[in-house]
Amino acid sequence: MIRSIRRGALLTMVAVGAFACGSAGLGATSPAGLSQPAGSPAGSFQATGSMQFAREGHSATLLSDGRVLIVGGTLGSGSVLTSAELYDPKTGTFSATGSTLELMSDIQTARLADGRVLVVCGDSFKANVQAEIYDPTSGTFAKTGTLGNRDEATLTLLQDGRVLLAGGSGTGDNIGGFLPAELFDPATGQFNPTGSMSIPRFGHTATVLPDGRVLIAGGQNSQDISPDEIYDPKTGTFSLTGAMHEWRRYQSATLLPDGRVLVAGGENPGAIASAEIYDPSTGVFSMTGSMGTVRGRQAAILLKNGKVLMLGGSTGLLGTSMSSAEVYDAAAGTFGSAGSMSARAGFTATLLQDGRVLIAGGDGGSGYVTSAELYVP
Repeated sequence: MIRSIRRGALLTMVAVGAFACGSAGLGATSPAGLSQPAGSPAGSFQATGSMQFAREGHSATLLSDGRVLIVGGTLGSGSVLTSAELYDPKTGTFSATGSTLELMSDIQTARLADGRVLVVCGDSFKANVQAEIYDPTSGTFAKTGTLGNRDEATLTLLQDGRVLLAGGSGTGDNIGGFLPAELFDPATGQFNPTGSMSIPRFGHTATVLPDGRVLIAGGQNSQDISPDEIYDPKTGTFSLTGAMHEWRRYQSATLLPDGRVLVAGGENPGAIASAEIYDPSTGVFSMTGSMGTVRGRQAAILLKNGKVLMLGGSTGLLGTSMSSAEVYDAAAGTFGSAGSMSARAGFTATLLQDGRVLIAGGDGGSGYVTSAELYVP
C-alpha cells in the first residue's frame, strides 16, 4: 500500500485499515518555543465549507481550473470510500463528482500535463493493482494500466510528463518484497519497469530537482537507511548521493525556490525537530535551523512568498496529533510560528492558485471529520 504517514494504527495522511483497493477552534496563537520571524506575518487559519463525507487517508489534487479533487479515503467506521468531491475556492464549498471504480484508500495522485489525474491505490491483496484516471471535463474515473502492488511507495510527476512510482515494500506488507521502480506513460496509459533503487526503502520522500532528476531521501526497510539516492529519468537509473546527517523516515521534503531541498522532521524512531538542506550542485546535505517542536509525518507546503509552511504531524510513534504550524525562512535558516489549526491527523494540505492553503478532513482526535480550513498567508 502506498501510505504517506502511518503504518497500522499510526497517525497518517493516508488511511490504513483492514480494507484494500478492490475489496469489499481556529486561532493564531504561537506554540511555546516558537518565535515569529521579523517582517513575516504569521498568517491566519479560517474556516471554510465542509466535505460531504468525513474521511481520512484521502488524496487532494489541485486541478488546472483551480478546484481541488478529493478522492477516496476511509470513514470513521473503517469503510473505504469510492466517492470523490470537488472543492471550489471561489465559493468555499465542496460538491460531489464521479466515483472511483474500486474502493480507494492508501492512494496517491499526480496531475498529468493534460489536466487529468492519475490515481494509484497502493493497498491490495493482489500482485497487481489497477490504476485509474480522473477526467475533470467529464467528472468521471476510468481504468488505466496496472502496476505492481507496493506499500508506502512515492508517486512523482517528472518534467517529461511521465510519472515515477518508486520504492515500497511489495505485496501483503512483505518488507522483503521490494519491486523495481515503474514509469507511467500517459500516452499509452501503461506502467513500465525502470531501474531499481540502490537501496530498497519505503516511507521515503521523492523530490523533483530543477534539472529533472529526482532526490530519493530517507525511509526504511528491514533496517535503518543512511545513504540517499538520485533517479535520472534520462538513463532510467538510480545512483547514491550524499547521506543525511540524521536518519529519518516519514519526513517532509520541499523544493526551495533556489533549487535546494528542505528535509525536515520525521521519525528516528520517535519524532524529531531537526532539518537539513540538500544542495544538488554538490550532492551534500547540511544542517539548518530546527523546528520549534518535534514533528513527524507532517504536511509541508511551499508558499508563494518562498517560505515553507509545516502543518500538524505527530509527536512520535503512536503520539498525539498536532495543531501547531510553523514557517521556514530559507534566507534566515530558521523556523517561526505560523499559529494553530484544528487538531487533525490523516488530513490533506493543498496550495491553491491564490496562495491560500486548503486543509481538509482527517482524524480530529475524537473521530474523522468533514471540516476544512484555509491557511491565509
